[in-house]
Amino acid sequence: MTSSSDVIEEARKATDTSPPSATLGGEQKRSIEQITLLLFIIVPFAALVAAVPLVWGWGVSWLDMGLLVFFYFLGCHGITIGFHRYFTHGSFKAKRPLRIALAIMGSMAVEGPLVRWVADHRRHHKFSDAEGDPHSPWRFGETLPALMKGLWWAHIGWMFDEEQTPQDKYAPDLIKDGALRAISRQFVFWTALSLALPPLIGGLVTMSWWGAFTGFFWGSLVRVALLHHVTWSINSICHAVGKRPFRSRDRSGNVWWLAVLSCGESWHNLHHADPTSARHGVMRGQIDSSARFIRWFEMLGWAYDVRWPSRSRIDSRRHDGEGDSRRRTEAAGTA
Repeated sequence: MTSSSDVIEEARKATDTSPPSATLGGEQKRSIEQITLLLFIIVPFAALVAAVPLVWGWGVSWLDMGLLVFFYFLGCHGITIGFHRYFTHGSFKAKRPLRIALAIMGSMAVEGPLVRWVADHRRHHKFSDAEGDPHSPWRFGETLPALMKGLWWAHIGWMFDEEQTPQDKYAPDLIKDGALRAISRQFVFWTALSLALPPLIGGLVTMSWWGAFTGFFWGSLVRVALLHHVTWSINSICHAVGKRPFRSRDRSGNVWWLAVLSCGESWHNLHHADPTSARHGVMRGQIDSSARFIRWFEMLGWAYDVRWPSRSRIDSRRHDGEGDSRRRTEAAGTA
């Protein structure tokens, strides 16, 4: 099967005259998709806004918080390890059961079908912060009004663009895999399952309709809204602010306060400097739970050929002079 790195390289060479995809959707989003997308953004966000006065008024149970945290990090790691580091960038190879599990976990994050998500992200890397990038915050210019408009576009607005990334051009390897193609097409089912499990568990544990309602509110609506905005912040905030210790051809930055909630994705500068790296948080103190899980998968034999970054590889991507200075310091320390 064609590797994701080969596909990305082919995408760089391809022209924009590829025929429309007839496999998993055409070039334009239909009106029903736009309406559904709007509902999936507004309803969970309204729940997130309502969460503050609700907590202030009557509190929240440990069960509700447990459901929120468990399903949040299940979906988050499904996106970061599965959709992003594995399916998009080929940071490691996975045994088939793990591959299927990651595809399902990522789908339960309610961020769109697998093939579409991967196609959009590969296109983002091909044109990062340049013309053609589907969600760059610098799309409209560098003035303050333009950046404000760009941040909104990068965070949410780009998803309502009628033009759709051609999936047969950017994700042909996934389309060729029957199981992955089926999971991608079954996105509505995985969404329904993701939203139904918290109230089902809450109702059964408490044996009450109220437990089911609060389970749905916290474990489904608030959880989805929080995960959405954290993920979208990688597109918007991490391409507008943050430290940039590594060389990249875009404006990707490291935003430390998003590290835990993003499962390590907000160490975004290294990711764009070395997209196939299985670890994004490579400097001391940079929390990267996704990399930790990949390490455990490797130890269990579920993942292999993991692309861990070596010290020399990391130093080679630092801004000119920083890597040499670090190596001289380390050499002096061992002399």
